[in-house]
Amino acid sequence: MTDAFTGAEGPVIGVLLAGGLARRMGGGDKPLRMIAGKTILDHVIQRLAPQCSDLVINANGDPARFAPWHLPVVPDSVEGFAGPLAGILAGLDWAAAHQPAIRHVVSVAADTPFIPRDLVARLAAAVQAEATQLACAASGGWSHPVNGLWPVTIRDELRHALTVEQERKIDRFTQRFALVTVTWPTDPIDPFFNANEPDDLSTAEDLLVRGLV
Repeated sequence: MTDAFTGAEGPVIGVLLAGGLARRMGGGDKPLRMIAGKTILDHVIQRLAPQCSDLVINANGDPARFAPWHLPVVPDSVEGFAGPLAGILAGLDWAAAHQPAIRHVVSVAADTPFIPRDLVARLAAAVQAEATQLACAASGGWSHPVNGLWPVTIRDELRHALTVEQERKIDRFTQRFALVTVTWPTDPIDPFFNANEPDDLSTAEDLLVRGLV
């Protein structure tokens, strides 16, 4: 990866959360659905890669389906599809094991094709300015904590929350820390638009064709 964000907190590893069950999409991997001739995952990587020193994909099942992207594929270490918190933990553990100098990981929902190109810079700047531990994104009056900046140092507490406390809600977990929320405008489009249902794919393609993103 090139042109990675290198602020006071150093480079950041991006974790693409692709471990969802996609029930409303009829099952399968939402990030592998097509929009304007590219997979959703391609769109996300195109926007996030310049912001990070490295990317990893969090996904369960056969990792071979992600082979074309030549990125590490990290499964959940918590069994039973424990949700995005388990994916975030997988990313934090990968960073600690493979790049111990890395201090922060940014998590991104892998079904959000229009993720902001300034996501990492703004989240990192907010953490520094507000002296908080965590940062998450928001838009249109809604918080999107799955898109957030996480210090690697919280991974043991997160593991305890998942495995001992059976915590599954991101909002409840983040309440334990100093958190800053960074808001993005929704004009002309919400950058955290995500493809949950088949009709969302058509909507996303229309936005791209019209040049709104």
